[in-house]
Amino acid sequence: TSYFLVVTEHEKNEVRYAGLFYLVMTHIGTAFIILTFLVLFQNAESFSFEAFRQSGHTLPEWLGTVVFLAALVGFGTKAGIVPLHVWLPYAHPAAPSHVSALMSGVMIKTAIYGLIRVYFDFLGGEFTWGGGVMVLVVGTVSALLGVMYALMEHDIKRLLAYHSVENIGIILMGIGAGMIFSAYGFPELAALGIIAGLYHTINHAVFKSLLFLGSGSLLYATHTRNMEEYGGLLKRMPWTGLFFLIGAVSISALPPTNGFVSEWLIFQNLFLAYQIPDILLDILLPIAAAMLALTGGLALACFAKAFGISFLALPRGSHAKHAQEVPIPMRIGMGGLALMCLVLGLGPMLAIPFLDQVSAGFVGVSVAERVLTMDGWALTTANFASVSMPGLAIMLLVLSGVGLLIAILLGGRLKSRSYKTWGCGLNVTSRMEYTATGFAQPIKRMFSTVYQPTVKLESEMLEESRYFAKRRYFDFHITPFFQQYLYDPVVNIFLRMSHRLRNRTVVNELNLYLGYVFAALLVVLLSVR
Repeated sequence: TSYFLVVTEHEKNEVRYAGLFYLVMTHIGTAFIILTFLVLFQNAESFSFEAFRQSGHTLPEWLGTVVFLAALVGFGTKAGIVPLHVWLPYAHPAAPSHVSALMSGVMIKTAIYGLIRVYFDFLGGEFTWGGGVMVLVVGTVSALLGVMYALMEHDIKRLLAYHSVENIGIILMGIGAGMIFSAYGFPELAALGIIAGLYHTINHAVFKSLLFLGSGSLLYATHTRNMEEYGGLLKRMPWTGLFFLIGAVSISALPPTNGFVSEWLIFQNLFLAYQIPDILLDILLPIAAAMLALTGGLALACFAKAFGISFLALPRGSHAKHAQEVPIPMRIGMGGLALMCLVLGLGPMLAIPFLDQVSAGFVGVSVAERVLTMDGWALTTANFASVSMPGLAIMLLVLSGVGLLIAILLGGRLKSRSYKTWGCGLNVTSRMEYTATGFAQPIKRMFSTVYQPTVKLESEMLEESRYFAKRRYFDFHITPFFQQYLYDPVVNIFLRMSHRLRNRTVVNELNLYLGYVFAALLVVLLSVR
């Protein structure tokens, strides 16, 4: 059914291609999920979850490894982990914005549920610390590469799609840390990791749905997804700009929004690695925390670009110049999600008790009373660090008020006048603005080893003189690493094989075609009997 949601606008070629790509990748994930349950069925002799739970501890270690790896690949494909994420930047831009909000906010999160259920419930949660390390590493790589490729995007919906990869990675960092602590016999820290990962799952569902609805509002008003054609929209669409800003602050993990709370919990869980008696993990988890910090900084830069280029300065496109605020029902949807971003940020005591019940079912320990202190107004992690979200919000308001008061007292007597921006004697135009391309250029150069860009420069010279250029053409293209070195070669191999097979088997006799179909059916029946 999700395929039909993606290809809603099926009359477009790029939408049909994205739908086919999505269908192929999700079928690959489904195949591995089926393999997971078939192996569990062979051991439990039943498809009941209760039978899986009771017989999971009897699995041989190698067979448990097969189950875990199949679940990681299957559910990871559904969630969009690196390198199985390639369908996300195609499917999300192709789908309508409300469908993108549903897919990113809800549908890919079911894969997180499936992975947690298989590891902690069916395999017992004490299977091996190697599984937790694998999830942690995959999550770290997904978070970092997701935000790095998001920074290079000028298509607002492709940018948000890559941020789904990033946030799935952040969720898996919390879950992976919980798996490691569970394997080493630290149930309280394992519970904290699970709670942090699940909290970020909820938070991401809220602020990513808000951002996709915001991108849909921009598309509705400007008829384009290209941020280079936006600009000056805050004056024309103030409510959309406000709601998009709240979503941007939330996904950047800035206080006092919900993204800050869950990422802070994941940070604290990773810092508590010193309690594990393993030097490798004592090094690995703090490195993961450092990568999470880098990811947060890049996410902040990305949404400074997305909001600034889209809503500030002058309009760069004709549609942006004549854009109007979206209808009230669209604003109500965004407003409700923006309010939830603030409520889940200021009131973690509303969500953590419910998440604690889930984690307690997996690790057997309740930690809500130790995490929520001061009657729920503060968060504390294993007597290691504390933060009060309401107190932090009050402090930010007080500091802002003090700053405003100082500005009024010191500058209130100065005469001021409103005038247009000084442009060195020239009239200011949109061509003078800082573009999305220019904003991303320093980061593009800094991480050029990862991006491996292709630069193409062509010059057309004047006929009168070969020293003066008439026209220059510059193209700076980035092909994602895994698409260039993994998927494209595999696709080319299958295309060559299919062409050869077609050339050898193409005939004009119907009975021979029916013979091929019958032979293929026999092979399938014999392989699954």
